[in-house]
Amino acid sequence: MTPLLGGATSRRGFLGLSAGGLATLAATGPARPAPVRTNARIVILGAGAGGTAFANRLVRRLEGAQITVIDGRAQHWYQPGFTLIAAGLKPAGYSVSQTTDWLPAGARLIAEYAAAIDPVAKSVTTTGGQRVDYDFLIVATGLTLDWGAIEGFSTDMIGRDGIGAHYHSPEAAAATFRAMEDFVARGGQALIGRPATEMKCAGAPLKLAFLLEDMATRKGNRANVRLTYTAQNKTLYGVPIVSEKVRMLFGERGIDVAYDHVLKAIDPARKVATYTTPDGDKELGYDFINVIPPQRAPQVVREAGLSWADRWTDQGWLEVDSKTLRHLRYPEIFALGDVAGVPKGKTAASVKWHQPVVEDHLVAALQGREGTETFNGYTSCPLITRVGRAMLIEFDYNNNLVPSFPGIIPPLEELWISWLMKEVALKATYNAMLRGDA
Repeated sequence: MTPLLGGATSRRGFLGLSAGGLATLAATGPARPAPVRTNARIVILGAGAGGTAFANRLVRRLEGAQITVIDGRAQHWYQPGFTLIAAGLKPAGYSVSQTTDWLPAGARLIAEYAAAIDPVAKSVTTTGGQRVDYDFLIVATGLTLDWGAIEGFSTDMIGRDGIGAHYHSPEAAAATFRAMEDFVARGGQALIGRPATEMKCAGAPLKLAFLLEDMATRKGNRANVRLTYTAQNKTLYGVPIVSEKVRMLFGERGIDVAYDHVLKAIDPARKVATYTTPDGDKELGYDFINVIPPQRAPQVVREAGLSWADRWTDQGWLEVDSKTLRHLRYPEIFALGDVAGVPKGKTAASVKWHQPVVEDHLVAALQGREGTETFNGYTSCPLITRVGRAMLIEFDYNNNLVPSFPGIIPPLEELWISWLMKEVALKATYNAMLRGDA
């Protein structure tokens, strides 16, 4: 690995790979299959990463289909960039574009939210009262951040009085950075953790803890900063070998861990956070806290009776087959992205691998046959450990590490090239995915 890490020539070479080569690899591959003729009505709920990418793929794959995208949000957010914004490395605008910038001309956009789904009648009703009938429904709504579940907290607190919440929005991520800067200058106690629910990019709070420690070190005030990571259970990450590596790095960096601590409430006046623990509620004082609330399927999904009845009952994820992402009770419904009720895969990288699976099974259904593609739970997390270093963590449903660059990028080493994957290459690959090219 040494030649890849040192020297201007090798760095320039890898920059060429990361900035252009990976995007090119993402945009190329096997020749596109022949278009399929159909008059099917296909509705896509959500114009985030999954819905937009799939709309682009379907417009190219199907001829004659009526493809409708339903989403009331005008802005498209590049959410993998939120951590970089919170670290002060990118401006808020880095993650913001317009929804219509990415949608294909061959798809109709209804710029409203879904108010109701009737899986028996096969229809969606929008907040504006439109009824849209479908033959196939792609649920790509993403998830909901349940801010109201944290007692004493409101989103207008973000960026003030030592409170951050970088999951909320690009602007909130920027406000979180300002709160972190103020905290580092003063010193004191920081609390960073995650909810007990499933969540998008479970590595993001770990990244923020590492970045805050790095910021304090680089600013020369590390001795006056105390960092505690509040873990929702007895591990730091869902993949055991990664959890152990993070535990070791936290020990080296002087980041304390409070296991089995789930944030319940904050008292901004007292600067005290209350956590649910196996021994009852416990209060911890803070000078800075980053709030990440419980995360659930959107209400419209939960009210439609599409959720699992025997698992994740407080969260409402779509009841789908883990390999095909097809609904177990309504075969004309598929899930894409965070809303899918599967054991792994709430990352943008997972969305990329959802796409060909759902496309294959949808097209097979249109042709009266069975699909063959399967999703293995692929999840990727470029786990930043300091500015300029990261670990490229990739794994499947069985917690097997599945590196994309075996023998080149060791997944559990803090490397500059893994940092570039996050800081430079990832957005180009993400944009290629949005266009249906990955």
